[in-house]
Amino acid sequence: MNDDVTVVRDEIEAYADGTVARVRVLSIPKSTKFPEGIKYAFHYGNAGDEDPFIRFDNHHGVHELHLGSRTFETDFPGLQTLYRTGLTALPYEKRADW
Repeated sequence: MNDDVTVVRDEIEAYADGTVARVRVLSIPKSTKFPEGIKYAFHYGNAGDEDPFIRFDNHHGVHELHLGSRTFETDFPGLQTLYRTGLTALPYEKRADW
């Protein structure tokens, strides 16, 4: 990993039903593509599936919401808001792990 990139948070939780939840936040140099200086993904879905149940990310420099195979461009309300929204998308019994 580049010296200018810092892992802020990278956690994954695998559940007995075959689903996984992952939070990954990187601090990166600010740029036109990443003006906030962060790269993030909040993901929940079946392990190994290409399409998540839900994922928020900005991997390509655009803030996106993924619902199954559909992708929607979104506004960026801040990391805390996205984290809380992603957390509420988890089934209730899985939230305690986060």
